[in-house]
Amino acid sequence: MQFEGILIGAAAFMMIGILHPVVIKAEYYWGTKVWPLFMIAGLICITASLFIGLVVLSAMLGTFGFALLWSIHELFQQKERVKKGWFPKNPRR
Repeated sequence: MQFEGILIGAAAFMMIGILHPVVIKAEYYWGTKVWPLFMIAGLICITASLFIGLVVLSAMLGTFGFALLWSIHELFQQKERVKKGWFPKNPRR
């Protein structure tokens, strides 16, 4: 049996689960101005995945890179959710 697919799927599930609160906290403390950090980190992960010889590790790194890029979209969506009152607004910003 091959468990690589299950391992990659579980890792992707965990990455998305971890990045969701990261996006919420990032928007709360810094707003949407941190989107370039998500982009740089995502591009670094995607580029690094091209040079990793282990397929599972390369797939996980590539998945994490694209999840970071998707987090940019979610960061701006979070801004809209805060405007709608679904999430608290930082009173110090």
